[in-house]
Amino acid sequence: MSRKTPATVVLDRAGLEYELFTYEYDPNAEQIGLHAAESLGEDPARVLKTLMALVDGKPVCVVVPSDREVAMKKLAAAAGGKSAQMMRPADAERVTGYKVGGISPFGQRKAAPVFVEAGAMGHERVYVNGGQRGLQIRLQPQALVEGLRAKVAPLV
Repeated sequence: MSRKTPATVVLDRAGLEYELFTYEYDPNAEQIGLHAAESLGEDPARVLKTLMALVDGKPVCVVVPSDREVAMKKLAAAAGGKSAQMMRPADAERVTGYKVGGISPFGQRKAAPVFVEAGAMGHERVYVNGGQRGLQIRLQPQALVEGLRAKVAPLV
């Protein structure tokens, strides 16, 4: 497994501190984020999943705890839109340049506004996907928000 991905390149260029962790990715896992949390021995609230959605038809990136679901009305409101829906997996792969199960909020092919669940800010460190299946990045939530120029909002 390569430890250099578009996500880590972005973090390195920004000078943000992070650590990489690997785990055995299971393509048959019912919920990839929960599988990652269990594999890492971490609380699912600290292992964040990266989802791609559409707000009023425009792509957005959403980062929420792996054990929670996005409230579409809250996402639309946070983005200043009227409606939100999940992006189809094939479209998410095309927009981000990553495979589903390995989508990172960092280093996406086409930059999209990023929204981070407010509850994530209460942790000392959180995990996000590192840009490939089985690779996680651990960093401070504030570094996550700063590095992505993300908006923090209640999304679940």
